[in-house]
Amino acid sequence: MTNTTMTTSNAKPAPLPLLLIEDEPAVMSYVRAVLERNGYSVVCGNSGAEGVRLLESGEFLGVVSDMRTPGGLDGGDVHAWITRNRPELASRIVFITGDIANEDTVATLRKTGAPCVEKPFRVQQFISVIEKTIGKAP
Repeated sequence: MTNTTMTTSNAKPAPLPLLLIEDEPAVMSYVRAVLERNGYSVVCGNSGAEGVRLLESGEFLGVVSDMRTPGGLDGGDVHAWITRNRPELASRIVFITGDIANEDTVATLRKTGAPCVEKPFRVQQFISVIEKTIGKAP
């Protein structure tokens, strides 16, 4: 008698990935590598609009978003969408930017209260902010 039924009751569910929204390929590749080396799985979107599309259909541990992305939706717009549509993620978003002195960036950060890591950043500083905001990698 052969039992062909596989039981998966002991299998842990796959950990939820982080959503990374970044339009510069080199930066996306670097940030993704840093996150993956620290135990996170990562799904990437190269614009705010693509990030929102991914958020509409997927489950995520948290979001790391560049402040400025092409396609008509920037980091602030993504945060506003999350607040309206995925409120459980509103406190688990981290912004990254190379433009911390820009008035729009400052206003968005003040309005959202979300942490921001300035590019270029030290890996340990970045991971520390990710762990405080989103949680340690599963």
